Amino acid sequence: MKKVVLVGSPNVGKSVIFNYLTGKYVTVSNYPGTTVEIARGRSTIQGTTYEVIDTPGIYSLLPITEEEKVTRHLLCQEKADIIIHVIDGKNIRRMLQLTLQLLDAGFPVLLNINLMDEATKSGVYIETMMLATVLGIPVVGTAAVKKIGLEHLKREISRYCQVTPSFKMLFSADIEQTIVKISNQLQDDYGISRRMTALLLLQGDRLIYQLTYREPFISNIIIEVEKVVGSYSYHIEYILTVQRQAAIDQICNGIVMNRRASKQGVLEQLGRLTREPATGIPILCIVLFLGLYEFVGKFGAGFLVDFIDVAIFTHYITPVVENIVYTYISLEWLQSLLVGNFGIYSLGFRYAFVIILPIVGTFFFMFAILEDSGYLPRLAMLVDKVFKRFGLNGRGVIPFSLGFGCGTMAIMVTRTLETRRERIIATFLLSLAIPCSAQLGVILTLLSHSSLALTIWAVYMGMIFAIAGWLSGKIIPGKPSAFYMEIPPLRMPMLTNIVSKACIRMGWYFVEILPVFIITSIVMWCSDRSGLLTNVIQYTQPVMKVLGLPMEMMQVFLLGFFRRDYGAAGLYDLYASGSLTTGQLLIASVTLTLFVPCIAQVAVMIKEMGWLVSLLLVIMIVFVAVIAGWLLLCLLHLWQLQIY
Repeated sequence: MKKVVLVGSPNVGKSVIFNYLTGKYVTVSNYPGTTVEIARGRSTIQGTTYEVIDTPGIYSLLPITEEEKVTRHLLCQEKADIIIHVIDGKNIRRMLQLTLQLLDAGFPVLLNINLMDEATKSGVYIETMMLATVLGIPVVGTAAVKKIGLEHLKREISRYCQVTPSFKMLFSADIEQTIVKISNQLQDDYGISRRMTALLLLQGDRLIYQLTYREPFISNIIIEVEKVVGSYSYHIEYILTVQRQAAIDQICNGIVMNRRASKQGVLEQLGRLTREPATGIPILCIVLFLGLYEFVGKFGAGFLVDFIDVAIFTHYITPVVENIVYTYISLEWLQSLLVGNFGIYSLGFRYAFVIILPIVGTFFFMFAILEDSGYLPRLAMLVDKVFKRFGLNGRGVIPFSLGFGCGTMAIMVTRTLETRRERIIATFLLSLAIPCSAQLGVILTLLSHSSLALTIWAVYMGMIFAIAGWLSGKIIPGKPSAFYMEIPPLRMPMLTNIVSKACIRMGWYFVEILPVFIITSIVMWCSDRSGLLTNVIQYTQPVMKVLGLPMEMMQVFLLGFFRRDYGAAGLYDLYASGSLTTGQLLIASVTLTLFVPCIAQVAVMIKEMGWLVSLLLVIMIVFVAVIAGWLLLCLLHLWQLQIY
């Protein structure tokens, strides 16, 4: 089977093209040895079947983030028959940098200039046939969202035949001489051309140095590298970039024409407003209010949960299940295991379908809208200065946004951050103060009857997030890395894309949580039958007394350790039974939000950060959660608020 690999910067439309080529026959899995996801699918074009691979975003073959490392490793290992480099037509001069690197690496490149419709609106006109002649590779212009040019892309894939490109990037004489000397001394094959291997060695690429240390002439190679690097006052990577850009400018003369852009439409003006603090912050507040509070909180966690619970499960499904169990099963312990308080059906299936699924579904639907519209990169740009106070940069908004859906998935996405320091800070804040969608939806629903309680919870959580982030940025040594991100145009999201993305994520999430819910219910049932649960609750009585909460709340915290949303569902049941006052509900909501992340999230933390760092983070989180709950109790008593 021939292999096609899609590469390119984030937000250039790779996923849209991938979905068009592969349809529904897609598998998404972690790349071996990493938690970075790679999508693979199959496409049949004119009778030939291709394996199509969608890679994480990459700006350069000199990787910075974990995702870029995975993409380059994949390019070197997979031996693709065609590499489709997808670029944004509006930013062609900048994005051709990677194209030239791919050609230097000896890869079979097909250049796909996407977003041509938006480029035209911006006043950028590109002669694709002339560019193909100059580069000596196929060049296809598309507007993938509108499905323009995609059939042409398929035809070019079907008749692709790798030839030596007519364009060859030549650097200054001293650099070219060094490249030749290094190339002639390299013996092994690293999946890329020796020329590109030499270029990466010149730029100090650590991955290449680790691979080449066994080269027989490595000492001579290092001498050559140090000689040319030492002859420049600027970093050699900057020198190479400047020289590539000069070559690109020469290529684009007469091929890329910049004319006066058409008058900005409503979306262009709105896109500009979302990036400016004076208007972007109010827009963000509106998005949070309508998206999280109204849609996820009230509609998902309120209306949908009540409807599914009362209209479907209480009236139809639960009576049938209980009747079957009590009629055909005579063993009391087995009846209890299936439909008791901690039964597989009662806690496992019911919690998953009734409480979790509608909340997670509405969140992923909302997140898909924000993602498909191009709002998230603008949000990253908007919060960059704020995040720098936490030792992060604007890129951190992506995992934090995903954290409101699933903390486990969000910690995986912290690999897009550039340094280990940033990943530790982001992991700590995600595990401490970012509730998942199900937990957030339940808490918003429970507190919505009291505007004062909801306001106190939101302000208090915001203060803890800010203080914890500021202290983390000060205590952990290092500085935030530079912020860079492609800003796509703001566009109307397509319903088909939204539904597709939401359904895929819901399916992934539900397949993951349902076994955990069932296992959790079995563990809780065993603990209850053996008396272990009672003993744990008794031993933790002092903590519950300190927080002013009833002993039953300890079960909720234990459930929350298995899954945060599981604990939130337990809190929902506890409050519905009248066991909590509004004040106790507020304290419980704060403490539960801050409490130890679920077991799946802890497992990912250990894989990403190691045992020692993860253990320190968990201890710190438990300490902060208990102290924050106790302080809130003291403040409520001190202020003598009616809420308590």
